[in-house]
Amino acid sequence: MQEVLIELLTKCPDDYTGDRLKAWLIRVTVNKCNSFRRLVWQSRRDSLDDHLDLVAEEHRGIMDEVLSLPKKERNIIYLYYYEKYTIAEISSILHINANTVSSSLQRARKKLKKLLIEGGYNHG
Repeated sequence: MQEVLIELLTKCPDDYTGDRLKAWLIRVTVNKCNSFRRLVWQSRRDSLDDHLDLVAEEHRGIMDEVLSLPKKERNIIYLYYYEKYTIAEISSILHINANTVSSSLQRARKKLKKLLIEGGYNHG
């Protein structure tokens, strides 16, 4: 968080506000996280996935299945459903084509549906 704050204070364009600032912060955060992940010492630390006890019990099954998706699809699902970004905004944040985001989202939905059905998830 400190690294992202430093980026915000030193490198964020002054005209970025609202959603544009939020998208910029997410992009910087993703980049910083990827940088930290590449460090050798970081691989010896606990993963956030190991701390699923922070997730509400009724959502744990869904979260387990979301986390089992490939990273690219998992990120798109998170940004679309949890952060409520549009496909165009996700495209901008992740620096990938909007059509790629759309097809990845569709693919992830199908995989997630299959995983939830196989896992016996009952949503009602």
